Amino acid sequence: MSIRVVIADDQGLIRVGFRSLIDSAPDMSVVGEAANGQEAVDLVRETRADVVVMDIRMPELDGLGATRLICADEDLAGVRVLILTTFELDEYVLEAIEAGASGFLGKSVDPEDLVQAIRTLAAGDALLSPKATRALINRYARPVEAEPPGAVDSTLLPALTDREREVVALVAHGLTNDDIAERLFVSPLTAKTHVNRAMMKVGARDRAQLVVAAYQSGLIRPGAQ
Repeated sequence: MSIRVVIADDQGLIRVGFRSLIDSAPDMSVVGEAANGQEAVDLVRETRADVVVMDIRMPELDGLGATRLICADEDLAGVRVLILTTFELDEYVLEAIEAGASGFLGKSVDPEDLVQAIRTLAAGDALLSPKATRALINRYARPVEAEPPGAVDSTLLPALTDREREVVALVAHGLTNDDIAERLFVSPLTAKTHVNRAMMKVGARDRAQLVVAAYQSGLIRPGAQ
């Protein structure tokens, strides 16, 4: 089945470029374009898109607000939001993750990487650019007085098996399921199963929150390899 994509960006030329790129991929198609966040929410509900490529700064309702509405709607539980913006600032990364976005990339990303990112999200995985991952780690790796919105219960990490803890550590270092499979000499499906079980046990929505849990619990420390 083709991956159904909605593009949300207030610049028409950018939407045209993204549509051309996405429609050229054999396994995906653009089912709608939105010039603001509210249009994006309406289109997602109408088309039942699989992935939304969402800009942050848009009129009427910005991308973060639209992401919150989409991710809070139980009828849209299968929709994944990929934030794509020129403003790859720490606060935007954190707000996007807390809003429910499953991926965050800068608009300088290579075309083939954007297409692969859409495939990654459609498969149910999360994706962060290296800069976004650093922002996530810098925010959550240090002690905080109160749990931030969207935080997972890192105290549940001891409930993981030794193999699951090993897999979580590899996820926190940015390894994909294929990378983990190669490192542990298991199949990619087995690696994904371990990741999914770990997310379920700690109540993480996606890999980004699993990284948060790994650093908050002390399983991984900043700078550790």
